[in-house]
Amino acid sequence: AVLTCCLHLRQVSSQNIAMAKGGMKQAAAKTMTKGALADALATKSELKKSVVGKLLNGLAEVGAAEVKKAGVFTIPGLARIKTRRKPATKAAKRMMFGQEVLVKAKPAKTVVKAFAVAALKKTI
Repeated sequence: AVLTCCLHLRQVSSQNIAMAKGGMKQAAAKTMTKGALADALATKSELKKSVVGKLLNGLAEVGAAEVKKAGVFTIPGLARIKTRRKPATKAAKRMMFGQEVLVKAKPAKTVVKAFAVAALKKTI
């Protein structure tokens, strides 16, 4: 009877420790899906969800075309999307973490970057 009591106490205490470890971690922030965003905008603007979904697709298409053509696209009050030309790198030996490493040559490429607009930064 004493042995079973000790085993029961050990199980209960290990469960409490496990719960404490799990409780200390914060839940990872979930990003809003396209459907959830369309639903939220539809309820706010009193439109159908399908219409808002088509608007989001249109915004993505226009944004992609504008970034490709002009190199900059701004969604007012939210973000500014820019392209940046990354120069080519030569093959060389470089010191990394105290070791000499042979780095391959890489061609120049265009990268897309997004920046928060000042209005968004002020609200957060």
